[in-house]
Amino acid sequence: MNLDISINLAVEDDLSEAVLRKLLPAKYTVSDCYKKRGFGYLKKNIRGFNNAAKGMPFLVLTDLDREECPPKLIKKWLSVSTPHHNLLFRVAVREVESWVLADRDHFAKFLGIKKEQVPVDVDEIDDPKEYLINLVRKSRKRKLQEDIVPTRGSTAKQGPNYNGCLISFVEKVWNPNEAMHTSLSLRRTIKAVENFRPKREE
Repeated sequence: MNLDISINLAVEDDLSEAVLRKLLPAKYTVSDCYKKRGFGYLKKNIRGFNNAAKGMPFLVLTDLDREECPPKLIKKWLSVSTPHHNLLFRVAVREVESWVLADRDHFAKFLGIKKEQVPVDVDEIDDPKEYLINLVRKSRKRKLQEDIVPTRGSTAKQGPNYNGCLISFVEKVWNPNEAMHTSLSLRRTIKAVENFRPKREE
């Protein structure tokens, strides 16, 4: 029996939203997506999302960043022993960019570099965003460099069309089923999403 699930998303940014939408199976229909720049909005509202999950399932994605591990981040944010059953609270280790890099074959072709230049242990990269940008510097595709790499002398941490380029890659090329073999945190998220069965409260 097919189970159609309406779900709300809550993410840090547009790239995270694109990644979640790409990995969601067909049984999901996204109702709303809550997002503002960075993790602060999610951290501030996570208890509200947890409470709202009683009426509508929520899938929340944030980056691990400097935190030690996902379970500690979730406990710290929620301040409850167990999230509501209808709240899927997932953490990208250490940033959603590591999940993008995890599809090594397609990402290497996207940049026009050798697959071996993309690391196998993407969850171990200390700063995935910086690592990704440095990989783009090795590309011979000038437009990609102009879009993704910060302009020399600029204080910006990314190029002017960083999200646009990566979102296009995710939507058109990125294969989460390939990427999950390289990223444990992505694999766990995909399995959690596939096995999710919401409960209705009486």
